[in-house]
Amino acid sequence: MHDTLRRFATGAAHLALGAGLLWMGQGLAQAQSNSAAAPASATVIATPAAARKTIDAAGLYREHCASCHGAQRTGGMGPALLPESLERLRRPEALRVIQQGRTATQMAGFAGTLPPADIAALAEWIYQPVSPAPGWSDADVRASRVETAGAKDLPARPAWQADPMNLFVVVEGGDHHVSLVDGDRFEVIHRFASRYALHGGPKFTPDGRYVFFGSRDGWITKFDLWNLTVVAEVRAGLNMRNVAVSGDGRWVMAANYLPRTVVLFDADLQLVKRYDATTLDGKEASRVSAVYDAAPRKSFVVALKDIPEVWEISYDPKAAPIYDGLVHDYKMGEAIAKPGYQGVRRTPLDEPLDDFFFDQSYRHVLGSTRPKTGAADGAPTAQVVNLDVRRKIAELPIAGMPHLGSGITFAWNGTTVLASPNLKGGAIDVIDMKTWKTVKTIPTPGPGFFMRSHEATRYAWADSMMSPTAKDTLTLIDKATLEPVATLREPGRTLAHTEFTKDGRYALVSLWEMDGAIIVFDAQTLKEVKRLPMSKPVGKYNVWNKITRSEGTSH
Repeated sequence: MHDTLRRFATGAAHLALGAGLLWMGQGLAQAQSNSAAAPASATVIATPAAARKTIDAAGLYREHCASCHGAQRTGGMGPALLPESLERLRRPEALRVIQQGRTATQMAGFAGTLPPADIAALAEWIYQPVSPAPGWSDADVRASRVETAGAKDLPARPAWQADPMNLFVVVEGGDHHVSLVDGDRFEVIHRFASRYALHGGPKFTPDGRYVFFGSRDGWITKFDLWNLTVVAEVRAGLNMRNVAVSGDGRWVMAANYLPRTVVLFDADLQLVKRYDATTLDGKEASRVSAVYDAAPRKSFVVALKDIPEVWEISYDPKAAPIYDGLVHDYKMGEAIAKPGYQGVRRTPLDEPLDDFFFDQSYRHVLGSTRPKTGAADGAPTAQVVNLDVRRKIAELPIAGMPHLGSGITFAWNGTTVLASPNLKGGAIDVIDMKTWKTVKTIPTPGPGFFMRSHEATRYAWADSMMSPTAKDTLTLIDKATLEPVATLREPGRTLAHTEFTKDGRYALVSLWEMDGAIIVFDAQTLKEVKRLPMSKPVGKYNVWNKITRSEGTSH
């Protein structure tokens, strides 16, 4: 394990760590592929059900796949092959990869060694639940942890010449690498192999020195940006949604689909505590949608996908005690209190939250919910939760599938507004955060995933990457007039995920293709300044904007 980590840190572990059977991609890639036609290269083999019954798919897996993907399909050299990991991957693509393999990995195709019926049976079998269901205990978490010897003693200064606060961390999904880009000269400082299928965005410590990455396979990697090396790794679960880092840099929390847990670590990735994602009585369990840090509150906020609750877990040693259930007068010490420090404070809801967003005060969580069965078109699919009074206080008048996790806020006409992209409709909804009413719905060429801005720019940049016809278009919206004022296009390609430099002078946009690039635009003139070739750059994250919680980027 230590040798593997050392190879990862030096950038030579792309075979061991990036090898994989399937391209699961980021959430944005999966959502797009769901709406797209099957790839032309995908070969779909129709095998009669009677013939499939005679094939021992489990035996084929043990013989050909288990050495890389684990006996229980929980992953190893290759990624996990569990239904939770594959739920958004189209089966024809899985079939194609088993047939043809993946370039630049140890995954070889089986088209020349296995008959088509066997390949079809394997492709079907990996989508079935593992029985018995795989577990991941505290002992498993602790046993998975590894650290790089001597990393803690490295110099507390960058080993490279650039502004560490204007550094960009670019996740390249095409070949599972991360590039570090100087935000002044727009040059790559360093490039290294990452874990397979990073998800949820990297998170930084307050000084900008360390970054934490989370992978769908449950791995958390702590990387020293100043010394360009991995510090430690741990596997928090088998299928993970994202990680969060506390505002003081002392704590890291992971949100898991499998097992259904939230896991707390210290900054060295030592396990501190596991929280089972269940109802108070323990009778119902839930996947965990997401966890985010609410720094002004000194707490983590957790959304559950299957249970209508929001959790707040405080890392403030002075946190007030927690009273679950009915209390006549908590000031009198009635009922039995639980410690507020690292305890779960529950807020009951009517509907579970899929993702969420904070207002600038962090008193309110704005969460999107799944459309209700039988609900009329145009029915709200978002809600506002006040974390102080611990209840829903409003429904947001946003229809479709708002992607609030990529929303932004900005000042407008004496108030603060939220602008949110929509995964289903070609529109940006602008909401007054005092009244929770719609200010305006701004049309765009098609549904988008990301929206970004900066305090020093007049424009909000929105993509339409979920649209089959407008994925090549960025729409720029004037934040004063709330009107679209310009478009940028890359005909026939996909433009996505804008991020700004520290001072807001330049906007970096992803050309989201295997032979893609980071395109640098002057944020005032909208002229292209430079292109940096990249392999499907999923997202880019400016250290300063993230650690200062810029209103124009996600938190």
